[in-house]
Amino acid sequence: MLAFPAAIRIFVAVGPVDMRKQYDGLWAAAQEQLGEDPKSGAVFCFTNKERTRLKLLYWDGTGVWVLAKRLEQGRFSWPTPSEKKTKLSLAPEALALLVGGIELKHGSLKPWYER
Repeated sequence: MLAFPAAIRIFVAVGPVDMRKQYDGLWAAAQEQLGEDPKSGAVFCFTNKERTRLKLLYWDGTGVWVLAKRLEQGRFSWPTPSEKKTKLSLAPEALALLVGGIELKHGSLKPWYER
């Protein structure tokens, strides 16, 4: 299970990303697609078009982490914003629910879902 401190910022890319991208490609996607500085200490979340793979990018101050998950069956339930946005800012609890397979849109959306 992934757990992040409550103070950490989490940005979720709404659009799909090529999962062949590694450190440099995801770094560039965080800068260009999301318009954020990867060295800010935030976690950046990317998924593929089929929503079967997930990659997280995180700079810890000394180096960059890339965490990856591939689902053996099923798909990630990924949020769709109401407006044209390239990213969402989520609370760490909401990311944990998404990674854990909870579909947030059919549940009761609380104010902490989107920051």
